Amino acid sequence: MPFLLALGLLSPLSTAAATTYPLTVTDDLGRRVTLNAEPRRIIAMLPSHTETLAALGAADKLVAVDLYSNYPRAVIEPLPKVGSAYQPNLEAILALKPDLVLADESSGSRLTQKLAQAGLTVYGGTGQTFNEVFEKIALLGKLTNREANATRLIASMRADLNALQRSVAGRPTVSTYYEIDPSPYSVGPRSFIGTLIGKAGGRTIVPDSLGDFPKLDPELIVQRNPQVMVGLTLNEARVRPGWAGLRAVTGGRVFQPTAEERDALSRPGPRLAQALRALIRYLHPEALK
Repeated sequence: MPFLLALGLLSPLSTAAATTYPLTVTDDLGRRVTLNAEPRRIIAMLPSHTETLAALGAADKLVAVDLYSNYPRAVIEPLPKVGSAYQPNLEAILALKPDLVLADESSGSRLTQKLAQAGLTVYGGTGQTFNEVFEKIALLGKLTNREANATRLIASMRADLNALQRSVAGRPTVSTYYEIDPSPYSVGPRSFIGTLIGKAGGRTIVPDSLGDFPKLDPELIVQRNPQVMVGLTLNEARVRPGWAGLRAVTGGRVFQPTAEERDALSRPGPRLAQALRALIRYLHPEALK
């Protein structure tokens, strides 16, 4: 690594100071959230928050996690599960007396509002775009007095991501359909998954005008005729109306991620490099040889 680049990456580590409390931040719902002291008892209601706290060295602050948190296993196994965004166990959450709950900004689940109405200190927000993933890591580092760790983590993640992206430099762009679920929901180019597809040498077939995580008209998928499909099996693709003749299907380039890859791909957190490696394996497997 050139000296100046290394200096640019490492210099924030020497200047990162301890967080000063009381600390007030604004969450993704526009709410002002104040911590009067460093939080000691945190409940994470999203897997991405759980994974980020663990990567920041703040796992010891966790007193419970949501139903879907499953990584890192050694951190998760001893902790109670307190429901999900749409079905939180409010009684169990209140009984644990958390001084901070990390939730989402979804208007569908209204999780943040429900918890705040119960008298809890709640931060509602997730990384929807690629850059927001790093912003949220930095923010969680600040909230938990782990700013230096957040700086190190972000630098390490960016270095890994840049190295992987260089492996596909100059290779042809592959049109890609990424399926979140069979509805079908997919990903726009500005979402963190859409950005990862671009970094893997691909391009999502979803136009930017449809948003980050839109529900698609299946006819759009047929019209765009992607070269690669990710998120379903080849047999599933073959039986959908009009899909049997699509390039991805006739070429056998339909990929179902493993459970671990799916988690890494769907969670805006520290495992972005693992997600990018999986996408490169689907789009440009020759780059990883």
